[in-house]
Amino acid sequence: MARKALLLLLVFSLLLEAALTFAGFLLPDLVLTKFGVVPSSDTRFMAFAMAWLLLLVTLVCGLALYWTWKRHPGYAPLGYVLGLWWVGIGLGLYLGYGRLDNLVLDTGKGLLLVLATWGSRLRERTN
Repeated sequence: MARKALLLLLVFSLLLEAALTFAGFLLPDLVLTKFGVVPSSDTRFMAFAMAWLLLLVTLVCGLALYWTWKRHPGYAPLGYVLGLWWVGIGLGLYLGYGRLDNLVLDTGKGLLLVLATWGSRLRERTN
């Protein structure tokens, strides 16, 4: 059950991160406007830099999904790193900018990912 939950969370996360990545590269003005930023040459530059960071997170998420699917022993550290990454993003955006939506989405996703990874590892050890 925990492994299936982990796989579903990783698929959801991969799709979400990939959509944000491609939007950051292809539609930076739309993404900037969505987050309440006025598009300018400076903000488009930052959107481009963020898109590259999102691409890295998307690739790590894809690797975590593949390794979880194949039962590679390295899936757990990737699951924990991604989960803690999203917890940190959600908390940081909430505490710094009052973004409750990011607290719920990112921190919630991160906590679920950490718990699903932990549950999957626990299940492996008991079998």
